[in-house]
Amino acid sequence: MDDIKKAIIGVLTLAITTGGGLLIKNLFEGDEKEEVIEEVTQPAPTNVIINIPEPKKDTVVKKVYVKPKPKLSETEKRKKKIDW
Repeated sequence: MDDIKKAIIGVLTLAITTGGGLLIKNLFEGDEKEEVIEEVTQPAPTNVIINIPEPKKDTVVKKVYVKPKPKLSETEKRKKKIDW
């Protein structure tokens, strides 16, 4: 029961202190009310630019075949090794 009384006294003390602070603030600053003015501006409509690519021309693919080198015989291999 003692804890509850202390809690209630603490809450009342806090409320009185807060009220006194607000009263002193109003006395020194006066009754100036802050007016909040909100200006709503319409965003300018954005222009959407769509680039459509030109149709591609037909592409011709030409395949070039390279003949493989013939394998050297044993005799030709020996001739290459000998440096004249």
